This record gives sequence, structure tokens and C-alpha cells, in this order.
Amino acid sequence: MLNRLTDSLNFQTQALTLRAERQRLLASNIANADTPGYQAREIDFAKALREATGEIATAGALQTTQRGHIAPLAGARGESGKEYALQSQTSLDSNGVDMDRERASFADNTVKYEATLRFINGSVRTALDAMKSHNQA
Repeated sequence: MLNRLTDSLNFQTQALTLRAERQRLLASNIANADTPGYQAREIDFAKALREATGEIATAGALQTTQRGHIAPLAGARGESGKEYALQSQTSLDSNGVDMDRERASFADNTVKYEATLRFINGSVRTALDAMKSHNQA
């Protein structure tokens, strides 16, 4: 049971860390919406999570050597985990930020970040309650 809880928390922790990195990247895109030549960046969240949890190996990237080690983050590998966002329309100043898309992505990521936090909080609370009830018996 403890391994299942640990594995679940490790996965959720990786997801939370990647969500925080994606939120930072989206905020940067929004902040640079008026910067000529700026190209919006994005993280392939599903791929980054698979890499972070060791589901797929990344050639030339840092690897975890033991099960309990924290996997490297997409953002920690430099720019390799980040991709340019697809432009929905061209602009005269070559800025690639689509504010509607960025705002929607920011809001969506915020909801998912909070959901992950709530899941982690609930898992920890359940484990603590289980330990308390076991000690009282």
C-alpha cells in the first residue's frame, strides 16, 4: 500500500511541477504579446510528463538512476522540452502570441494545477487519517 501511495504522489508531484513550469511559460507568452518578433513557446505536457515519470527515455537527457529519484523536468533540460506554439495568424511585427489561445491555456492549466494540488492534499490527508486510526486501535 505504501508503494502505491508513494508512486501516486511521485506522479502527482511531477505533474504539479510541470504544470507550474507550463504556467510560467504561458505567463511569459502573455507578457511578451507586444514584443516584436517574440514567438510563443509551449510545452507538450503529455510528452514531458511521460519523460519525467520515466515512461519514455530521452536520448541525451538526464535520467533517474533509482526509483525514488526525482526525474528531470522538461524545463530543466534547457530548451529541449519547449516548442514553439503554432501561430493561428501572422502579424506585421512577427509576434507569434495569440492572446485568446494563451488566456484559454492559462485558465485551463490553472484549473488542472489546482486539481492536482487538491488530489495531493486529499491523498496525504487520507494517509494521515489511516495512520491515526491505526495507532488508536
